[in-house]
Formats: sequence, structure tokens, C-alpha cells
Amino acid sequence: MQFLDTNFLKDEEIKLVVKKLADADPSRNWVPAYHFQICNLQGDIMGECDLRIGYTDGLYYGGHIGYAIKEEYRGHHYAAKACKLLFSLAQKHDMPYLYITCNPDNWASRKTCEYLQGSYLGIAELPEDSDMRINEGETQKCIFKFTL
Repeated sequence: MQFLDTNFLKDEEIKLVVKKLADADPSRNWVPAYHFQICNLQGDIMGECDLRIGYTDGLYYGGHIGYAIKEEYRGHHYAAKACKLLFSLAQKHDMPYLYITCNPDNWASRKTCEYLQGSYLGIAELPEDSDMRINEGETQKCIFKFTL
């Protein structure tokens, strides 16, 4: 997989600025990933997001996209706007669909997925050998699927 130019990842309010590019780690079953800062057009950092490229069983639970918005910038759909930009990057990688997951009690993230009109697949139990279960004590994830 080759990382692509990402200068097109902006809209009328935000731009995604590459923070780092992570190569695949087959020993951990990790796919390549882009990591971005979510910035306003003046360059202020409002949050972060990432996009994982490819498909593994673990991504059903972990998701292809992760995001976090700083508290002072919440309530403006910046996470959803960043996801829409990431959808366009995933399409350039010929990915036909993506999963975004969140903890069942993360209402803000669930609202973001609903706002993006993802298909809600339900709440899934994490496998016993999941890194999220072992390292973070998480047991369930809400799964949303996005057809691109």
C-alpha cells in the first residue's frame, strides 16, 4: 500500500493535517494508517482523527476511523466533517465500505455515526483475545457500517 497525497482533505471549515503515517504491522495484524490533526482553516488544532486502510477481522470491532475533538470545539459536527473527508480518502484506496465503532455509552460518537447515516449493525461482544478487551478492559462495541 502506498500513502497518497492528502492536501485535498479540507472543506469550508476544516482541514486534515498529517500528523504521522503508520506502516502495517503484520505481527499485530495492523493495517497501514493515516493519523491527522483536525484543524480550522487558520491552523488551530481542534482534534485528531485516523484512517486505517485495509480489512482485518479486528477492524470490525476497532473500526477504520477514530476521532477525538477537544472539548472547547465540540457540538459543531467537526468529527462528522472529518469523517466525510476520510471517506473520500478511503475511496481513493478503493475501499468499498468502512466500519466506525464506539463504546455503547459514548453517546456523542453514536450521534456522529447516526448523523453520517451509517448502518447500525448492533452491539458486539469483543473477542476474548481482543487488544481492547485485554489492554483497556472494554467488552462491547457499537458497530456502524458505511458504504462508500
